[in-house]
Amino acid sequence: MKLGSNVSAVKSNRVLVGDEVRPAVVVIKDERIHQIISSSNFSKDVGCEVLDVGNSLVMPGIVDSHVHVNEPGRASWEGFWTATRAAAAGGVTTLVDMPLNSIPPTTTLRNFEEKLKEATGKCFVDMAFWGGVVPGNQRELRPMIKAGVAGFKCFLIHSGVDEFPHVADFDLHAAMKQLQGTGSVLLFHAEKEVQQTPEENADPCQYSTFLRSRPDAMELEAIQTVAQLCLQYRVRCHIVHLSSAKPLKLIQEARQAGAPLTVETTHHYLCLCAENIPAGATQFKCCPPIRDTNNQEQLWSALKAGHIDMVVSDHSPCTPDLKKLDSGDFTQAWGGISSLQFGLPLFWTSASGRGFQLADVVRLLSRRTAQLSSLGSRKGSLAPGFDADLVIWDPEREFQIEEANVHHKNKLTPYLGFKLQGLVCATILRGRLVFRDGSFCPQPLGKHLLVPLRDESDTAVKGNKL
Repeated sequence: MKLGSNVSAVKSNRVLVGDEVRPAVVVIKDERIHQIISSSNFSKDVGCEVLDVGNSLVMPGIVDSHVHVNEPGRASWEGFWTATRAAAAGGVTTLVDMPLNSIPPTTTLRNFEEKLKEATGKCFVDMAFWGGVVPGNQRELRPMIKAGVAGFKCFLIHSGVDEFPHVADFDLHAAMKQLQGTGSVLLFHAEKEVQQTPEENADPCQYSTFLRSRPDAMELEAIQTVAQLCLQYRVRCHIVHLSSAKPLKLIQEARQAGAPLTVETTHHYLCLCAENIPAGATQFKCCPPIRDTNNQEQLWSALKAGHIDMVVSDHSPCTPDLKKLDSGDFTQAWGGISSLQFGLPLFWTSASGRGFQLADVVRLLSRRTAQLSSLGSRKGSLAPGFDADLVIWDPEREFQIEEANVHHKNKLTPYLGFKLQGLVCATILRGRLVFRDGSFCPQPLGKHLLVPLRDESDTAVKGNKL
């Protein structure tokens, strides 16, 4: 079947329908899933384009709600063309772009319009967009909601780039007042500065030096602030890239008190640990930092218990020079990890040995991320009426990450050389075959997903239930 062509049906001996894997045919009509029927009841119409994938597994495409594309302004770090090709190669059918690291950042209606214009004609998968909350832009929030942003993100600490300043308490209260009644969501980079005694003569090339500079207390302090705001205003709040297990009790208490609060973690916190990071290996630097094995196991336990809602990539690339590999100085290197293309196999390689099922993968990597982004009525589920976004993959098949098969613009990633379980064979976007066996559709077919206006009566946004 030709790349880019319409697929009328996908047949497989293994289709994930609800919690059950069974032989089935996914019938597609007008870019959506029309019906899912038993293989024995399917009769192929003349001229019907049926993709028979044998024993490969069919499930909903991944929805990655935390990706830094960086275009316009820093397209040398990553751009729409390369990021969305990497996404397609990883079975990711929807991205939600973060508002910072692009210049200008997505903090005004005008800047959002510039972002949309820049992305047009360059996306191989569908794209939604987060706006940003920065000091003084509270009057821009409602116009951006009306224009279709999925929600907003803010920092409680320096963001790493000067054009996206972090907010103070005054800014947060002003933003919350604007967001009340809109059904929108505010995402928090939840770290706050805490009083620390500076280390003398600490080696900046040792990962432990960097780790001690970003203690768990920074996340605890920030999440305390988030929980209080969430309870006060009853605006949906979301904690991005939780790295420390210590605030989990605080998050649970806030939820039990009625806070509409959700939380994500990332592939790097679940797959990498501090003890294994070599001196000078700055490709492992991110903020908050990768912590120790004991902390990692607590994150896995929280994920299994339902205390962490979803898993995302936080794909945050840069040019190799900014990683300071020549000096190996963790204190000077850019903090960010590239993993967009490999999220599904990274997660499955670790999760499958811990008793997670394929239905858990869909819940954590597709359905809940779609719901967070107010896309849950059309993305992230394999059911009639949803967009025909499918990933076709072999969960048992092993492969090794090498530079030659990395489609991100910059190939530097801590995962080079990793052997993973779960090879993506093909990706279908709204019924069109956009990736198969290493090749891409010749033309980008992705759409901008502008989120419709919502209100507090919308059951999809009430409470903290996803």
